[in-house]
Amino acid sequence: MCGLCGVFGGENHWSTHIEDPEQAHYERRRARAYRAELINRVLKPHRLVLEDFQASSFVIASATGKREIVQDLGGIWRQAEMMTGRDIDPLDANFLASLS
Repeated sequence: MCGLCGVFGGENHWSTHIEDPEQAHYERRRARAYRAELINRVLKPHRLVLEDFQASSFVIASATGKREIVQDLGGIWRQAEMMTGRDIDPLDANFLASLS
């Protein structure tokens, strides 16, 4: 997919809603950075990295250099599973135990 497509994507995922319109830009960026940090903890064992792309979408990169643009959090998990060829369950008991 062309990188420009990610720029025109919408911010309509339920997880991106922010109440205060005056603070929305700053709050959205801070929230996206925090979510990306948490998601990267889940993706790390699968040798994937998530990056914010222009505060409008995300880019998942593999250790081999493959990069894919996704629009929202739901798309991240689908794309990560396609890139690795296996299911990724962020609520897996063994994974959660490894975080502590």
